[in-house]
Amino acid sequence: MEIVATVEGEGIVKETKSFKSTTSSLTELKEWLSSLGVTHVAMESTGVYWKPVMNILEPGGFSIMVVNARHIKYVPGHKTDKKDSAWICKLLRAGLLKGNFIPPREQRDLRDLTRYRRKLVQQQSAEHNRMIRIFEDANLKLSSVFSNIRGKTCTAVIDAVISGETDPKKLSEMCTHWRLKSTKSEIALAVEGHFTRHHMFMIRAIRKSISNIEEEINDLDKEIDLRMEPVKDIIERLCGIPSMDKTSVKELIAEIGVDMEFFPTADHLASWAGLSPGSNESAGKKKLTHEPRQQGDKSDNVRMCMVCKQNQEHILFR
Repeated sequence: MEIVATVEGEGIVKETKSFKSTTSSLTELKEWLSSLGVTHVAMESTGVYWKPVMNILEPGGFSIMVVNARHIKYVPGHKTDKKDSAWICKLLRAGLLKGNFIPPREQRDLRDLTRYRRKLVQQQSAEHNRMIRIFEDANLKLSSVFSNIRGKTCTAVIDAVISGETDPKKLSEMCTHWRLKSTKSEIALAVEGHFTRHHMFMIRAIRKSISNIEEEINDLDKEIDLRMEPVKDIIERLCGIPSMDKTSVKELIAEIGVDMEFFPTADHLASWAGLSPGSNESAGKKKLTHEPRQQGDKSDNVRMCMVCKQNQEHILFR
């Protein structure tokens, strides 16, 4: 991949250069900009390719603006990277660019942790669902007699089954919890299946995967707690909002931070979260619009941002 940069300004002759995407080449870009006295930098936000450039330039003291590609469309005609670079430079000098919200490096790192944790939780749920399908294939109807297959009672039954116990009566006798939704006779009928060596191997493999994922989640929780120690008091305050638990609050802070000056109003926050409804009207006729566009992991925090919009007094802290 190639990085095309154009410089222009007072006392700076307009010039366009190309750089490779390697760290050494991006460092040359930073040194070149510094030597010319460049203070403001604008770049197009294309996928994740802007991030390495941002990481190299950020410590250089530049005022960096990452701009949505839709806001800097070039005039119709032959499109090249050099023309795009010059056009962005021209718009920046004219003050016609509006940058996206780019949180500080520490918050971006924290957001990586919380997003990865969320993916692991989803993977863990998928593994549990896969295990249920294996039991269904063996005609063990555990999900019909246990309200939670992750609970202690069901886990004990699963341990016994993969250890070789197949007697329905003995398996049902293990279920002594007073909150069971099914009787022992119903449980005995549900665990009377055709459990083969293949089923046993699959269940063991899946449970090993679940255990590994759980260990990774615990490690992430420790790292997230360590990095969020400075905002521990804010976390406690936000947990007072109905339906917000600590996990949701931590994910919210990782996404939007604690400095609300980035979002002048609650409407700005809702718009950034993708909650502002669009308008599609032509010739006096209104057309149906789709659900608000949701981008990547940010969409998972839409619900939390809505809570914040409805409870502005809880989040306007500095």
